[in-house]
Amino acid sequence: MAKLTALELIEHINPAHLNYQDWLAVGMALQDAGYTAADWDRWSQRDPQRYHKGECFRKWDSFRGSSRPVTTGTLVVLAKDQGWVPEHKESGPGRELGWDASIGPKDDLKIIEPEWVEGQEIVEPETWDPVQQLTKYLETLFEASENVGYVCESWEKDGKFLPSKGCWDRTAGELIQQLNKCKGDIGRVLGDYKPEVGAWIRFNPLDGNGVKNENVTDFRFALVESDDMPIDQQNAIIRELELPVACLVHSGRKSLHAIVRIDAGTYEEYRKRVDYLYDVCRKNGLKVDSQNRNPSRLSRMPGVMRGDKKQFLVDTNLGKESWTEWQDWIEAVNDDLPEPENMASVWDNLPDLAPPLIDGVLRQGHKMLLAGPSKAGKSFALIQLCCAIAEGRQWLAWKCAQGRVMYVNLELDRASCLHRFQDVYQALGWEPRSLGNIDIWNLRGKSVPMDKLAPKLIRRAQKKNYIAIIIDPIYKVITGDENSADQMAKFCNSFDKVCTELGAAVIYCHHHSKGYQGQKRSMDRASGSGVFARDPDALLDYIELSLDEDMVKQEENKAVCAVCEAWLDRYVKDWREEVSRDTMCSEKEFLPECDRLLGQDRYQDMLEDVFAARESVQQRTAWRIEGTLREFQKFAPVNLWFNYPVHQMDTEDVLKDAESEAEKPMWKRNFEKKKTPKQRKSERKNALEMAYEACGIDEIITVKNLAEYMGKSEDTVRRYIKEHGGFWIDGGEVGKK
Repeated sequence: MAKLTALELIEHINPAHLNYQDWLAVGMALQDAGYTAADWDRWSQRDPQRYHKGECFRKWDSFRGSSRPVTTGTLVVLAKDQGWVPEHKESGPGRELGWDASIGPKDDLKIIEPEWVEGQEIVEPETWDPVQQLTKYLETLFEASENVGYVCESWEKDGKFLPSKGCWDRTAGELIQQLNKCKGDIGRVLGDYKPEVGAWIRFNPLDGNGVKNENVTDFRFALVESDDMPIDQQNAIIRELELPVACLVHSGRKSLHAIVRIDAGTYEEYRKRVDYLYDVCRKNGLKVDSQNRNPSRLSRMPGVMRGDKKQFLVDTNLGKESWTEWQDWIEAVNDDLPEPENMASVWDNLPDLAPPLIDGVLRQGHKMLLAGPSKAGKSFALIQLCCAIAEGRQWLAWKCAQGRVMYVNLELDRASCLHRFQDVYQALGWEPRSLGNIDIWNLRGKSVPMDKLAPKLIRRAQKKNYIAIIIDPIYKVITGDENSADQMAKFCNSFDKVCTELGAAVIYCHHHSKGYQGQKRSMDRASGSGVFARDPDALLDYIELSLDEDMVKQEENKAVCAVCEAWLDRYVKDWREEVSRDTMCSEKEFLPECDRLLGQDRYQDMLEDVFAARESVQQRTAWRIEGTLREFQKFAPVNLWFNYPVHQMDTEDVLKDAESEAEKPMWKRNFEKKKTPKQRKSERKNALEMAYEACGIDEIITVKNLAEYMGKSEDTVRRYIKEHGGFWIDGGEVGKK
């Protein structure tokens, strides 16, 4: 089939179906192919709704001088998008399949038609500045402190000059500094080279001890070189493929050396990425020299002569900005989705489930959101979770797997964050045996949107074998409108990418929306789009509990009594023989006993602990955690005390009867605010009397009976009885005075 001209191709493109940018691209491609503005104008008239007389001629001259012209290949893509199908040859790889033909693997990585890509000429630099050429190369590829390998000496074998091992113990910074002082003679810095041979340089940093693969310190770049096609065609395909090229170097002969960003975390990953890169190049018509796979490979050094030709920098920083962006683009252009699998084929050989990270809540490699209002101590809860994973201990109500964890700190300054970890360990009373399992990435003031942060995070975490990545908080990295389901779905996809690439769980926290949360389900309280609650595999939601005055007094009483017991245990032998159980439950009765048994001096010292205990109770808050889980059965709500800086389980069920502020109807909250302490005391008195009458039918009345009837804990009932004054308790039996 004869190749169509640009003018013939646009007959298959309807301008009415193009956006403005694609319409401009057609004009640029026609100009690049040697046609006139009249040709573009004539074709544009096929869209009478948007056609403006004279517009094509006014824009035509502005197309000149582009460093990256639009070619006929763009017209091929636009025509195909509108349904044009090229005629196939009778035989060969592009032939039409017959009835008995078999279909081979789909060529998913092919994105351009190399036969339609027109070559892009490369011009040698007229002003020759060897120092500027090499300096720019070094600045683009290396950090100042990294060792650079290069070779100027060569030796001859069978009429061919080969490079020696060269030098590898000088840093990029040293070389740049000396090059700037050499007055244009780079031989004074690197050593003399044979002008007829040229010189070489290694594109990955070395450790200063050699030039083998094991001496490479960062698998950052790979070499793409092709000797089997015209150099202008190489240039065009490299640019059409949008390879993430850091430096494009003319070899001085018949090839370009493209130094492509790979950014691999390990040698194994480097090999896989280079295989992928070479496969994409091959399928798109760029015949790559496969001998250049090694990360320690030599490439041609810009700034030197090779015979009568120059080895020079053609361009820097071409195509996509990173390997990840480029690979995502390649994958997006092609359908690389897996094929559906039949359930019968896997029924007897199901894959293993990911092991739990938090028992009954979250698996490794899955996502969890911790949501709650401000001042719930969410950051402390996540730090406490970090410690639990590192030590393999219990977090709140759940046992954690032990392993390495990264805490991404986006909010606190470095010192405050580190101190918090120490404070949490000390408050929990844990010995820090596994601090090596905790890495902290402090990004306050340096955070970037999540779509940019994810690849940076993956790169740093790839070698660390983390089982959890904790990001706190996510509002610092949200991209787009948090109320937009579409934008938040894209945002949450970044978490999926981290999970998939690292095999680690991603755990993050987010705040509640503003306003009354009363009638909302736990999964609807998080601020922004419902995507936040529906995307993670586990959602733990914090709800603050309402503590009435009596409950606070009860907790103060318990805390004071605990102080009294501790002091008496320390200083008074067999004191329990002199103090009754009822006295030990009342600070008003227990404190005088302590005064008597300890003596005035020690008693005064004890009061300092009493005041501290009372203050601690007054400052702590109460919380309930509800869960929405994808992989596990729903758990019963978990009640907690937040006793700065840690969350502690309510092991005594004190909070069992507490209502959350979120659950109370607004009228009830307003009504309760209007009640006086005297009214609330009267209500408790009446409730106790009613329960006593209801339980007192021909049987002994016990504290347990009353607690079950009133829906209160036994300790609460004992407090009500003591406050009432008209009942007695003997053991567990209750009677009227």
